[in-house]
Amino acid sequence: MSTIWERTISTVDQHIKKYSPQGVRVVTETPDVYKDHVRPYMQKKRDEGRLNWVFNIIEGRTEQEDVILRDSGEGAKPDDGFLMLPDLNWDRKTLSSLHLLGLVERRDIWSLRDLKKSHVGWLKHMREKLLEATVKVYPSVEKDQLKLYIHYQPTYYHFHIHIVHVLLEPTGTQATGKAIGLENLISQLETMAGDGDRGMADVSLTYSIGEANELWTEIFKPLLKGV
Repeated sequence: MSTIWERTISTVDQHIKKYSPQGVRVVTETPDVYKDHVRPYMQKKRDEGRLNWVFNIIEGRTEQEDVILRDSGEGAKPDDGFLMLPDLNWDRKTLSSLHLLGLVERRDIWSLRDLKKSHVGWLKHMREKLLEATVKVYPSVEKDQLKLYIHYQPTYYHFHIHIVHVLLEPTGTQATGKAIGLENLISQLETMAGDGDRGMADVSLTYSIGEANELWTEIFKPLLKGV
């Protein structure tokens, strides 16, 4: 099975549920709800083996011809490396709909929930390198025409950053409550009280999810009903 095909089918189920007509709910995920319910759900999804396409890319086995940037990370620390390549949804021609994907090499950061104050320097380094590489490869695009964001909840649980043109038409996944700007995330971590171990696992996050989403059917709906 090709990695691109594996990469496609690994998320198709989630996208069908995400974009099918359905009711939408706004939920608040507290630190306790994350720890007791959402984190185990993330573990279950990772255990299903649908991240093999990610690991094949970051380990250099597949799709290397598409890699725009490979960086060893801030200070070349072990596991701080990351890379960038085009998102499958982009036609690779229309710059006004440019959509790139930054994948980190480390496997201990599943989502923005795993980010801590101690990661701020690494995140800033990634932001600068991702921007620099994008404008170098696409010289008609300037840095202030790009936005970088992270989904929460993401489609798959391996930390990644979206790099898109500001003219890319917003979708439901870029709306408030689903996409969090990288700069805003860095600022929140920087101003957070406490030492370097404090992080996004310690805050409440409010976002919208569809009623067909497993997070609603398996976690938030039962919690709402006191089950």
